Amino acid sequence: MRTLEEVLTETIAVKSRILDDGILLETVRNVAEHLVSGYRSGARVYMCGNGGSAADAQHFAAELTGHFIFDRPALGAEALHGNPSHLTAVANDYDYDTVFARALEGSARPGDTLVAISTSGNSANVLRAAMSAKELGVTVVAMTGESGGKLADLADYLINVPSSDTGRIQESHIVFIHAISEHVEYKLFAQQP
Repeated sequence: MRTLEEVLTETIAVKSRILDDGILLETVRNVAEHLVSGYRSGARVYMCGNGGSAADAQHFAAELTGHFIFDRPALGAEALHGNPSHLTAVANDYDYDTVFARALEGSARPGDTLVAISTSGNSANVLRAAMSAKELGVTVVAMTGESGGKLADLADYLINVPSSDTGRIQESHIVFIHAISEHVEYKLFAQQP
């Protein structure tokens, strides 16, 4: 078992590697600008993930549909696991690997964005959603760990945290979610002088 000090040291080390990775930082900036552009043209954003990544997907959707820094109009965003009846029906009638793809196929349109979150980059249902997104003309933002897994090959934007530790990856995903949410909110709604 690691001590609290060791966990904090690892967290700081991962954040330092991120800060030193100009390509990764530029990708995050580009994702934020992509969402701004999409929202300006009426697009929506969908998110998916499993376990902690599902919680991150829901968190991201909440920041966009609610508000992050200041009060403003809601933005179209949806975590694809948010409807338990859909999730259980599709898992039962088809299979669990299809649950996100089926939800996306029923709602997404060309120009929308899917944020596919998987620390390994290899979650079968997330991969299937990304494949469906590509077929639908939906941009794929992949949030993964260091390798990117199979999801890297399907991503238009790959945000791959430089770590293989699930906890450190998820902590970093939340940092990116907050940074993107803040950027989107200010670009779309901040009062300009």
